[in-house]
Amino acid sequence: MKITRSIETPKRNGLSFEELWESHDQGLIAAWERGKEMAIEDPELFTRAKNDELVVLPWRGGVEKAIKSKKKYGSMRYFAMWQGLRVEDLNIDTDIEFQLVCSKTNVPVTFTNDTSKYSQEQE
Repeated sequence: MKITRSIETPKRNGLSFEELWESHDQGLIAAWERGKEMAIEDPELFTRAKNDELVVLPWRGGVEKAIKSKKKYGSMRYFAMWQGLRVEDLNIDTDIEFQLVCSKTNVPVTFTNDTSKYSQEQE
């Protein structure tokens, strides 16, 4: 499923937990909106993300240091929050896995909707 939103779109207000996290977008819009807020709250974090660092965020996908397995899986919610943190449009196709490489650690992270791939991963 393709989820898109313009960076110009204002934050939604007054939504329930279910509307934010369990609706058709699977919480991707809420994660992205929070990322936009974080860019304002923490300019240093914004700069690191803008420089293609996969910074540590509440969702699975950030890379703090190089890891032995040389690969990692991340959640679509991480990628949505990261796009918001970079002050970019939300643009995710949840049916497609894709990979980004952290500019700080050179660790490739594959973003997936298959939680089994990252829920049992060892770092």
